[in-house]
Amino acid sequence: MISGDRSRPRRARLAFLLLAAWISSVLAAEGANPDGWNLDRLMQELAQVKTARGRFVERKHLSILKRPMEFSGTLLYVAPDRLEKRTLNPRPESLVLERDVLTMEDGDRNRRRTLVLQDYPVVSVFVESIRSTLAGDLPTLARYYDVDLAGSEQQWRLTLRPIDPKMREMVSEIRIGGEGTWVSRFEVVEPGGNRSVMTVTRDSDPAPAR
Repeated sequence: MISGDRSRPRRARLAFLLLAAWISSVLAAEGANPDGWNLDRLMQELAQVKTARGRFVERKHLSILKRPMEFSGTLLYVAPDRLEKRTLNPRPESLVLERDVLTMEDGDRNRRRTLVLQDYPVVSVFVESIRSTLAGDLPTLARYYDVDLAGSEQQWRLTLRPIDPKMREMVSEIRIGGEGTWVSRFEVVEPGGNRSVMTVTRDSDPAPAR
């Protein structure tokens, strides 16, 4: 009887630990958010954004350079498939994505090039990391990347790891951060250690007429 009585606290502690482990696993399955906020819900909320305009600062960290290269300009997204990146400094350049056509223009040299994305699969996969995130298009995003979500609705981060071997030769992972429905950070990490970090701040001015 004495031996049985002493074993009860041990069994109680074991039961408590098992319960705690079960609760932890449930929270992990829900993205560690008791209110049910998860990847699907983030994508649903992003899909509601029809227009977003901001200013960006992009720093490219290259192993051959002591200091990062810095670029700045404006971004405009119009749902579901128009994206404009206009670099103002250190020299004018523009990238305009309209559906599946990417137009690149060098403002100083008046050079213009147009790409049809289906002819450039690796470029297309990279473009979808940005466009599909902004559009909240999880099926397309998951077609090209393993997608992980961390953080909370107030401050979240997506980590995208390319599925295609050719893409992995160029990009190890893409990290996209945001607050609510505002996407504020894009980071591209290359296999050799080079990386590019773009931060985006809100621009409250109305978008220019197209």
